[in-house]
Amino acid sequence: MLRIADGWKDYAVIATGDGYKLERWGEYLLLRPDPQVIWSAQRDLFSYPGLDAVYRRSDKGGGAWEYKRPLPRAWNIGYRDLTFKVMPMGFKHTGLFPEQAANWERTGEIVRRAVAKGRRVKILNLFAYTGGASVALAKAGAEVTHVDAAKGMVERAGENARLSGIAGGIRYIVDDCKKFVARELRRGNRYDAVIMDPPSYGRGPNGEMWKIEAELFPFVRLCAQLLSDDPLFFLINSYTTGLQPTVLYNILTLTLGGLGGRVEAYEVGLPTGEGIPLPCGAGGLYIHA
Repeated sequence: MLRIADGWKDYAVIATGDGYKLERWGEYLLLRPDPQVIWSAQRDLFSYPGLDAVYRRSDKGGGAWEYKRPLPRAWNIGYRDLTFKVMPMGFKHTGLFPEQAANWERTGEIVRRAVAKGRRVKILNLFAYTGGASVALAKAGAEVTHVDAAKGMVERAGENARLSGIAGGIRYIVDDCKKFVARELRRGNRYDAVIMDPPSYGRGPNGEMWKIEAELFPFVRLCAQLLSDDPLFFLINSYTTGLQPTVLYNILTLTLGGLGGRVEAYEVGLPTGEGIPLPCGAGGLYIHA
């Protein structure tokens, strides 16, 4: 299954090929590497009219932005009733993953239904980055605890919430996710839903190591203990190459299958100007009701 985030107005993938994707972010055009794009370009993307910046990889690792014309340090784009800050950053990122709108829509629908029935919904968002999911679900009516080890990313999440008109409803935590979860279990805190977007590799603020192949299953099993007696959902996002949707399906089935409900596993992607979908990662979603 492929879930396409096709509700964007301020963002679009214009063209792809030769390891790159050409994107429109508001009024600006950026050309960035994409490891999934192994097909040939239908035209020369580097000479596309109006191209503003290209992220070029270095043979020595990493890379840098090459600006064709002056750009603002940051600018805003909208998705439905949400607003996000976009800024070209190191390692080709902009601070936002547009394909995740497919998950915002799916989980937001679950939250809105629960809230409409008068339920108070508490969500834990781990490895939460700049808060796309936190903002979307707070806007849907949930109380979100947003946890990430990078202080700057947590600050950006707060900016995105304010831009989207969210004055409360999100608690921001700068911490190693594993340590935070362990403390929440000791404190007896529970959540109606858990979201996680774990990196392939990572370090916590005090040098804590994370390697997804070794850590993901036991961590999901640990986080499952944080769910309330009547949970809503558990979502795993993954950008790790080779980690297929079926792997996420198996992890969620083995850890949460005993609670009833169902598990969905799928790719997330974006539409392109060429009429083909661009795959952008995998998702695993456990839904209790």
